[in-house]
Amino acid sequence: MSNDIKIKKGLDIKLKGAAEKAKENAIISNFYSVRPEDFHSVIPKLIAKVGTKVKAGEPIFYDKSNENVKFVSPVSGEIIDIPRGEKRKILAVKLQADKEQTYVDHGKFNLDAAKPEDVKAHLLASGCWPFIKQRPYDVIANPEKSPKAIFVSGYASAPLAADLDFTLQGKDAELQVAITALSKLTEGEVHISVGKNGNSPLANISGATIHKVSGPHPSGNVGTQINKIDPVNKGEIVWTVNPQDLVIIGELLLTGKFNAERIIALTGSSVKKPRYFVTKLGAEVASMIYDNGVDKNDNIRIISGNVLTGKQVQPDGFLDYYSNTITVIPEGNDYEFFGWNKPIFNKISTSRALTFSWLFPKKEFDLNTNTNGEHRAFVTTGTYEEVFPLDIFPMQILKACMYKDLDEMEALGMYEVAPEDFALTEFVCVSKQPHQDIIRKGLDLMLKEIG
Repeated sequence: MSNDIKIKKGLDIKLKGAAEKAKENAIISNFYSVRPEDFHSVIPKLIAKVGTKVKAGEPIFYDKSNENVKFVSPVSGEIIDIPRGEKRKILAVKLQADKEQTYVDHGKFNLDAAKPEDVKAHLLASGCWPFIKQRPYDVIANPEKSPKAIFVSGYASAPLAADLDFTLQGKDAELQVAITALSKLTEGEVHISVGKNGNSPLANISGATIHKVSGPHPSGNVGTQINKIDPVNKGEIVWTVNPQDLVIIGELLLTGKFNAERIIALTGSSVKKPRYFVTKLGAEVASMIYDNGVDKNDNIRIISGNVLTGKQVQPDGFLDYYSNTITVIPEGNDYEFFGWNKPIFNKISTSRALTFSWLFPKKEFDLNTNTNGEHRAFVTTGTYEEVFPLDIFPMQILKACMYKDLDEMEALGMYEVAPEDFALTEFVCVSKQPHQDIIRKGLDLMLKEIG
């Protein structure tokens, strides 16, 4: 049986500002931040306090619901601030980095002789476990349960996403060790998806099933691949890991050091010279954007992640823990008077009424953040199904989440979806409904009521 996955439904959003395949070291950030909000459903319990000196890879907090899941510092330095929000909620742990970095030494791991429980204990103790996420619920994997399969998407199809074939170059050894270790944690298969016409180091990994993916976005989403390869049913669990996180896991197993290095694609039409930077998790975004033609006075939005699923960050903000892209695009807070009643050539739409982007399939667009409409009740148009390749009814599952019908959510396939799977339906939604937020709240309800 062929392992090719060909996606027909979807939408490629071609934007200006793709990163040139040139890599350089980012300006060394003096300050780093680890934000608990990046780890959905985790309630942090602090290990360190303000003034504590830590090494890179040393735990700074753990999950209150599971003390074995530890979160470590990406750098060595001093904890200088722990800002809190309402009800004393921990918003971040901010660190000032040392000039000379020191690391916690976990020792080289003997993978050949290791049992599954040894691998699991090592990943938990070293702070690598948060890189492993699970479906259902799209949260950090529960180490007390075993998955039926593990999925890695080595193909990024989102607009302006980092080219994984490029960022993973030269990391063959780390990737192989990480996949070998993860394969010990499941009785099922490790599924790796790569671009059909790409040149990914993941395509040469042994001990895994390789799938070649083609088609428009969201073909690169791991949720799309799970749906086509081995869907998640009630009572089943699958794990997912991002490719650059595999590199961190592999390096830890090979060297004993938690090296939080990340290759970031700086992209977007507001960047004069988009390219790749080598930095670390939680680094200041200012260390990458302002020396690359981004004007502080411009009316822009900085996004940690891609334009469909990323988080907005302030100019003095920090890189998201899971992101490998920083996107800078114009802010869309200006409105075009009577813009709806004339032909439009500079915007993307799945509809051919007034919008003529379909005449220019290769054109790259300079879009801003304007939603071009206001929030209103759902309108049935059939556009969701055109860009949604999963074997699920998108509007029905969204409505089930909104009126909190757990039985219907289960029956419609809620166990295998994540908010990112609904990013495109949100983009094309004429009703301007927040699809990703609706799905996230639905998943949180299921996690609370069903577990």
